[in-house]
Amino acid sequence: MTFGFAPSAALTASSTSMSADTANRLGRLLEPSEWAAAGIPLLRNPREVVGGLHSRHHPAPSTAVVAVLDHEERLTASASFARRSTPADGWDFRNALLAHLRRVIPHDLRRRTPVRTAVLLYCRDGDERWTEEDGAWMWGLRDACTLHGLRCGAYITLTHGGWQVLGEGRGGRRPNSLSRPVAIADTGGESESTPLRAGAAATLSRVAAR
Repeated sequence: MTFGFAPSAALTASSTSMSADTANRLGRLLEPSEWAAAGIPLLRNPREVVGGLHSRHHPAPSTAVVAVLDHEERLTASASFARRSTPADGWDFRNALLAHLRRVIPHDLRRRTPVRTAVLLYCRDGDERWTEEDGAWMWGLRDACTLHGLRCGAYITLTHGGWQVLGEGRGGRRPNSLSRPVAIADTGGESESTPLRAGAAATLSRVAAR
């Protein structure tokens, strides 16, 4: 004769709910291969974009900076906010990004094709390797751009080792999550409307091809 305890209906329902929630969260992230295949437009000069955003917003770990660039890659608007201490979920990230985009710039939903591009810089702990949190931010950025009539642009991580444009393999050691911001004039962008310098010819040809 054996004895045991059958799981209660409440416990079973709770476990099922937790499993479904985990599956949903994992479904709301993008793997690096999916991101690379999405045709994200390349930045002409990512170092200048990163330096400018770092100088304007002084991001600390767990800070996201969303920025909108015009067709000439001039900074049109940007906003920064701290990530809430909840499990990484692309749905929550999408809602947060969309809320801040709506505060700083009108939507472009009436246009047939987007003319402005949103990029996301996320400052976090750890190294430059992709994480599920990065995948959730990618999912959230892509969805927020669709709902606001923008092109989905680069996703950039800022860690203690430097910055990196995920999916492109471009990056640098400075700025990083520990470095002090420099004056905006020293980043090559003296004002919000100063055009960014053009990058290498190979990069420009890849941008034009998209």
